[in-house]
Amino acid sequence: MLDWNDLKYFVAVARHGSTVAAGHALKVDQSTVQRRLAALERQIGRPLVQRLPTGYRLTPFGEEMLPHAQHVERAVLAFEQQMADSRRNAAGVIRLTCPEPLVDRLTRAGLLDRFHARHPAFRVEFVMSDKYLDLRKGDADVALRSGDTDDNALVGRKLGDSLWAVYASRQYIAQHGQPASVEDLAAHALAGFDDSMARHRAAIWLQQVAPGARIVSRNDSVLGLLHSVKAGVGIAPLPTALGDADAELVKVLGPIPELTRIWRLLALPELRRTPRVSAFFDFMVGEIEALRPIITG
Repeated sequence: MLDWNDLKYFVAVARHGSTVAAGHALKVDQSTVQRRLAALERQIGRPLVQRLPTGYRLTPFGEEMLPHAQHVERAVLAFEQQMADSRRNAAGVIRLTCPEPLVDRLTRAGLLDRFHARHPAFRVEFVMSDKYLDLRKGDADVALRSGDTDDNALVGRKLGDSLWAVYASRQYIAQHGQPASVEDLAAHALAGFDDSMARHRAAIWLQQVAPGARIVSRNDSVLGLLHSVKAGVGIAPLPTALGDADAELVKVLGPIPELTRIWRLLALPELRRTPRVSAFFDFMVGEIEALRPIITG
């Protein structure tokens, strides 16, 4: 009988173009991918790929069968996701993804303590990331997210506004002065994001208003950006919730209207209706007045 597990090796090779890259994606060695792919072709009795010096190319038969293999892959992933959701529903676990700086602020404000006291059967787990995690792939159950989202599969609720301003340390200002306008930023040393955060709105805005500016530090997180500014190496836009709360920093410009976005609580519709996620949504909406200074400053 056909080993359905072998199909994922075929799909991975088709997706990545080589057994090496497929192995990296599947977290197995190259020989395992080659062996499982060869076993699948023997079972089927026809070649699915052509082995070329530059990599792998699908045969016409492989092209014909790939959509069906991908359909099986999606079905298996959906089945696994449903099992994981069922376990979390039974355990009452809510995986919340949000930027790392918010975790400390939410915890110190006592919000999670109040939620757990009201709903002792449920438990919040943080999945911290400044990047948008894919809720459809099961990376998290709920997202506390600011900025634009083009994922129409999610439903949510506005909790407040995300404001950004430009900050400098007192040490930097004493040594180098401060910009009087956005146009002056190009004459200052700037702290920015690295390539992994190139699509962040603050990175795009800085590139637009100060394209020739000297970037003296590059960071892969907002928290890293904050530390760079506090160290006095350069100035940078930061969330007002972080910048205003730090006595070592001075707001030199802003808030910047172009960087203003909405904070939302987001989830997939099917998860939004589960008791654990519904309870968390209702609690957060009820705590909006306490949340706003945490997320806006």
